[in-house]
Amino acid sequence: MGSWRFFYLVIIFLFFLFVAETCIASVQNIGSLNLGFQGSQMTWIDNDGLILVSNNSKFAFGFNPTKDVTLFLLVVIHVSSSTIVWSANRGSPVRNSDNLMFDETGNAYLQSGGSTIWSTNTAKKGVSVMELIDSGNLVLVGKDGSIIWQSFSHPVDTLLSGQEFTQGMKLVSSPNNNNLSYSLEFKSGDMVISASFQPPQPYWAMGKDNRRTINQVGGGVTSAILDGNSWKIYDQRKVLLWQFIFSDNKDANATWVAALGNDGYITFSILQDGSSAASATRIPQDECSRPASCDPYFVCYSGNKCQCPSALPSCKFRIDSFCNKTKDPVELVDAGDSLGYFALGFVSPTAKTDLNGCKASCLGNCSCAAMFFDSSSGNCFMFDQIGSLQGSANGAGFKSYVKVSTSQGNGDNGGGGKRRLPIIIGIVIFTTFVILGLIYGSIRYQRRKNNKLPDSAKESSEEDNFLEGLSGMPIRFSYRELQNATNNFSIKLGQGGFGSVYQGVLADGTRIAVKKLEGIGQGKKEFRAEVSIIGSIHHLHLVRLRGFCAEGTHRLLAYEYMSNGSLEKWLFKKKEFMLDWDTRFNIAVGTAKGLAYLHEDCDVKIVHCDIKPENVLLDDHFLAKVSDFGLAKLMTREQSHVFTTMRGTRGYLAPEWITNYAISEKSDVFSYGMVLLEIIGGRKNYDPSESSEKSHFPSYAFKMMEEGKLKDLIDRNLKVEEEDERVSTAIKVALWCIQDDMSLRPSMAKVVQMLEGICTVPSPPTAAQMGSRLFSSFLKSLSGDATSSGTSAPSDCNSDAYLSAVRLSGPR
Repeated sequence: MGSWRFFYLVIIFLFFLFVAETCIASVQNIGSLNLGFQGSQMTWIDNDGLILVSNNSKFAFGFNPTKDVTLFLLVVIHVSSSTIVWSANRGSPVRNSDNLMFDETGNAYLQSGGSTIWSTNTAKKGVSVMELIDSGNLVLVGKDGSIIWQSFSHPVDTLLSGQEFTQGMKLVSSPNNNNLSYSLEFKSGDMVISASFQPPQPYWAMGKDNRRTINQVGGGVTSAILDGNSWKIYDQRKVLLWQFIFSDNKDANATWVAALGNDGYITFSILQDGSSAASATRIPQDECSRPASCDPYFVCYSGNKCQCPSALPSCKFRIDSFCNKTKDPVELVDAGDSLGYFALGFVSPTAKTDLNGCKASCLGNCSCAAMFFDSSSGNCFMFDQIGSLQGSANGAGFKSYVKVSTSQGNGDNGGGGKRRLPIIIGIVIFTTFVILGLIYGSIRYQRRKNNKLPDSAKESSEEDNFLEGLSGMPIRFSYRELQNATNNFSIKLGQGGFGSVYQGVLADGTRIAVKKLEGIGQGKKEFRAEVSIIGSIHHLHLVRLRGFCAEGTHRLLAYEYMSNGSLEKWLFKKKEFMLDWDTRFNIAVGTAKGLAYLHEDCDVKIVHCDIKPENVLLDDHFLAKVSDFGLAKLMTREQSHVFTTMRGTRGYLAPEWITNYAISEKSDVFSYGMVLLEIIGGRKNYDPSESSEKSHFPSYAFKMMEEGKLKDLIDRNLKVEEEDERVSTAIKVALWCIQDDMSLRPSMAKVVQMLEGICTVPSPPTAAQMGSRLFSSFLKSLSGDATSSGTSAPSDCNSDAYLSAVRLSGPR
């Protein structure tokens, strides 16, 4: 009985101990936070996740839920109006159990799943305390009272009263529905807002805004401060040059915020109890001078009315693949003489010429999507991407032309539509009768023929009818056509896991690459499904399927020909011409976009399963395109109700392949990370000729990241600018992608955003990777044994080399 009493006492003691600890942990810190702090949203849930409150109780620092209530941002928030004025991890929300750490070294950082999402990088810099000042500025203060780090120096999309915005800082909006974001920064002695096209397109500058009340002549502006009801802009000597008054409210104690929204506007609001009152003044003043005031190519008129120019056949056509469709004829359609474009007053002309010269330049540049010509000055402007256009008030003197494919039609620019209508109707009626007659005759002929065919021939005929009836199908070739096109398969380009590839030329002169599938063990139904999926996929960074052959036992696929071959030969084989860093980075981004499309934007999710440099092909402009996507199911396999046995390529396989776990699209992310490392280093991920430390490149990369020696990872033959942040970004992205834990790997869409600078890239975990150790020993045992085909040799099912049963995601 005594033992039971003791047990109950222990339970009660532990309960009160837990309650007491919970109560202590949930007491908010006022004004400051001491070293050694650790806490999560769950710890502070009874205080709405808010950890630190300013002395005047206006601002708080802590966790705030996103639209997905299971994910949280670490923010500074204006408490009474619930306005977020700063965020540490806008692009990488965390879970309620993830911790904010303020360790004894003075470094503040946010952890999620063992990875650092955000950090102040202030370890061992003398930080003694974290303070939330009454102005809303989160600061780390040194022992001597100096500010070592402050949130005011790292703005996100919002500025507060008294916050100095200086040269080198940037406000970046959240992306809109079209993945377009906006940025405010100092450029060329002015404060400019730009849209995130490539290259960026500016659409507002303080120096051109006539609402300024002070306009002093001086040097270039370098800083701006919200002071009272105005925005004051200074030069580097702190001389006031410009003043922009945005409200009549002269309350000196008011707290104002300027926020750059995903609609492209900068709005000004006064923070007050229970709400935020917006000023009627906004930037820019003209609603039609924003890139997304209407959809691309639509014309914005006063009152935000959007209209497609009557001269264009449509405003819904796609122009992102003109460089990919070099054989398709294009033309410039006159969109009108009184149209303007928001960037014309902010960018330099592409050339100074006449109208015909401007048009010729645009037609000769496959990336040119639209051109504007100023007849009074002879200035020619060309743009690779286009937002909305502006109505006549902003376009006087400009001639506007938009590039379209002639297959889309020219529209009727004349007035003969009514005269041609009877002729068109007659042709349609005649054509309809002819087609109906042909259909009737072919049906009768087919019925007679089918009655005489054996069963195998009938099955083949059924397959033919199915394939020809698929909407959006590529061209169907006969075996003889492809045999003639490849000169009886005489020029072999290479061999992969699915068969051999041959060079060919069609009768119209189009160059193609024909993949002759060998030993695929593929049934008719599987091949039908595969071709229908591959044939419906069109993307700038995916190799396009031009046609196919399904005749008897022959299975062939005809792809567009990529003149510069695979990335592998440009990285690892001696060439007179070496890929420069800009080209390599563009290849990395293009490959990521192609994979992101396969994973997230197709009707069915497609896992590539064999990402490697040999499967990244380059066109004549070195535009990267992923090949062999969707072909994994065409390999010989043993299939159960959920698993598919497959073989991949040594050195690029995610740990889950080796350790008998089912794969997902995150396995492609791992392979992409390996390829990205090879692009950066210009070497194979395993090279036995290197020293033991450097032989396994991923392990060496993690070591160099931990030691802060990222430069040692760059191809020694590359010339890279010191200030080019894309190098460190690419290395960190690669190391995130090759994490052993697939849940830590980013999606390919997130990879694209990180590489393009849309979201920040935190430092990846630097702990030793189980997969790195496994692959290092695995590859050493096989050094020099990798095949050019990219497939591992068959082996015993119990061996390490055996690539285990896996499951493709999606209805594949």
